[in-house]
Amino acid sequence: MLEALTAGALEDAATRRESVSYSEIERRALRSPEPIDAYLALAATSHIRLIAEIKRASPSKGDLALIDDAPALAESYVEGGADAISVLTEERRFGGSLRDLTDVRERVEVPLLRKDFISEEYQILEARAVGADIVLLIVAALDAVVLERLHEFSRQLGLTVLVETHSADEVRLAADVGAGLIGVNARDLSTFELDRSLFGAVRDLIPADAIAVAESAVNSVDDVRAYRDAGADVVLVGEALVTAGHPRSVVEQFREVS
Repeated sequence: MLEALTAGALEDAATRRESVSYSEIERRALRSPEPIDAYLALAATSHIRLIAEIKRASPSKGDLALIDDAPALAESYVEGGADAISVLTEERRFGGSLRDLTDVRERVEVPLLRKDFISEEYQILEARAVGADIVLLIVAALDAVVLERLHEFSRQLGLTVLVETHSADEVRLAADVGAGLIGVNARDLSTFELDRSLFGAVRDLIPADAIAVAESAVNSVDDVRAYRDAGADVVLVGEALVTAGHPRSVVEQFREVS
């Protein structure tokens, strides 16, 4: 599944590249405003930090929510205290788009994460051009050389990188490339099974100067508290927010965990 998602995202980027060349997207990226320093915005405090996700669907659950106004949802997240917003831009299985990110950027001033299956520089330039501050690199989808290259390329553009891992070896690799944000995803992107205990099992491998982000398996305040007790600085939450019916209040409840 991960291989298919990455290949599909690359094909979609190639289609966009037929209309917007590499040189043009590079020009747009370099002319866009300087990204927000998301590392500083997500630095640990007495309260857990929250990345709230705009997510219409997923391969494991299908359709989750009808979101016709992504900027309004982002505003409700920010009003509830979200520290950053994750915007799914993968089109085929998650129902996202770069348009969502562009529209959200015009409405909120917190850091924005482009959540997609990124495997080339063109996609990173797109992220910068439409206003993202953070890009996602998934260790399982990239070999070590490509991961290091894309991580450095992103940093040269002023972007913060969330390096997503799913095992102890992947956490070590993320640390080796100097990742400032290291995510541990409880969802295995090959089988889509969940294991929330994974975060606690690998937490000690995350360097002290890196921000530890717990991803997936967050449905309640107790889940957020469990991650916090296991050493998470940040939690990334999507499904629980878009299916709640009152996202602002859910964000407020999650954000109060200390």
